Amino acid sequence: MMKRLADLPESDGHNQDSLQEECAVFGIYGNSEAHLLTALGLHALQHRGQEATGMVSFDGEKFNYFKGIGHVGENFSAGSKTLNDLKGHVAIGHNRYSTTGLNEVRNIQPFLTEMGFGNFAIAHNGNLINAERLRTSLVETGSLFQSTTDTEVIIHLVARSHQNDPVGRLTEALQQVSGAYALVSVVDDQLIGVRDPNGIRPLILGKLGDAYILASETCALDIIGAKFIRDIEPAEMVVISKDGIKSHKISTKKPSRFCIFEYIYFARPDSSLEGRSVYQARKDIGGELAKEANIAADLVVPVPDSGVPAALGYAQQSGIPFELGIIRNHYVGRTFIQPTEAGRTSGVMMKHNANSEIVAGKDIILVDDSIVRGTTSRKIVTMMREAGAKSVHMRIASPPTTNPCFYGVDTPEKDKLMAAKLTIKEMCAEIGADSLAFISIDGLYRAMGEKARNPDLPQFCDACFTGEYPVIETSYNKIA
Repeated sequence: MMKRLADLPESDGHNQDSLQEECAVFGIYGNSEAHLLTALGLHALQHRGQEATGMVSFDGEKFNYFKGIGHVGENFSAGSKTLNDLKGHVAIGHNRYSTTGLNEVRNIQPFLTEMGFGNFAIAHNGNLINAERLRTSLVETGSLFQSTTDTEVIIHLVARSHQNDPVGRLTEALQQVSGAYALVSVVDDQLIGVRDPNGIRPLILGKLGDAYILASETCALDIIGAKFIRDIEPAEMVVISKDGIKSHKISTKKPSRFCIFEYIYFARPDSSLEGRSVYQARKDIGGELAKEANIAADLVVPVPDSGVPAALGYAQQSGIPFELGIIRNHYVGRTFIQPTEAGRTSGVMMKHNANSEIVAGKDIILVDDSIVRGTTSRKIVTMMREAGAKSVHMRIASPPTTNPCFYGVDTPEKDKLMAAKLTIKEMCAEIGADSLAFISIDGLYRAMGEKARNPDLPQFCDACFTGEYPVIETSYNKIA
């Protein structure tokens, strides 16, 4: 059985959220316009991190790099000197989202480091749950850290490795870390991609002509006209070079625990992950939600944008008309990934507006992907009432979020999660809805093609709903 949060030792560092982040990675080998294709790939993955972006390229002789705060388009505009200076046949890029406001240049990835065997660049999506302990041990034995991210721990472990080649060094380093990671690296004229043994975070492989691509989602392949080959397997390392692509395992493969929240919210709906269309998964979740918690109403209204596919599924299953009762301004960011409460609160009204002619005098069902803090839901319900809605019923396309994520998705501390403090009835009153219902955990699994959730071996990482964490730190990790 998986251990719950209450079973974890307080000293494990799980309450330290300064290292948690949800990011995007992209890498390409074997194309003379690798820098341009990386910029496009990062643009497609902008939704995974909007605070900062960076790129490292290699032209066969030297490494080039650039890091900047802001969106991809603000840093890598077409024809800019910045982008032209990044020419090379291999490149990796990163979009960053920090969870505690540490939006500093020193924390922007990829990191580029000069080591005894040459330059080493790395970019990482995920979160290492034993990073604090490893960092403490490294500092006590002489390491000097330049950032506050967990990714830098990997760099120091690579530097200290006793293996003879860079690939062996990275393998040994990753065998000492615990948690979730999908990373790309450039070293010794090679592009490397690795995924954690549980496969919690996504990483896919594609091809464009003779070039190979690694990316967080398939939408990054679409934008450059590349073909999807396959998902990188849990515990797999792929090494891409002029000799082609080689694959090996960095450790024993464990039962897959892919993050189910990728399907609910974070991934782009036009992506496909682990063989599933994200868009279809969200529609199926909405359909299952309608089976479990339907109510008589005039309209099904999505909370855009991530609530749209689920609302479509709900409407089709229930037979209630679907309407865009809320219009989103697409020129502001997603409130869930604003690092401060003030940003989240003001962002709700900046990006949503009621379509009053549609909702006035109607009993409406609002479908959203989740309730985390409750800020957005409260504002949206109020907006619908002010637009003249007769009644507002909230339906949520995920179970109640009762536990924080330690594997790379931004969910706050447990005491800031609405569902961890209140009953569903109390939550309903708090957001001002006439009724509130969530899809059940078994209903969520049914929507994903399973009969039900297996309590002894869940098919996904669902710790934010169940408190059962697939990876925990139980002992002090020694430095090799």
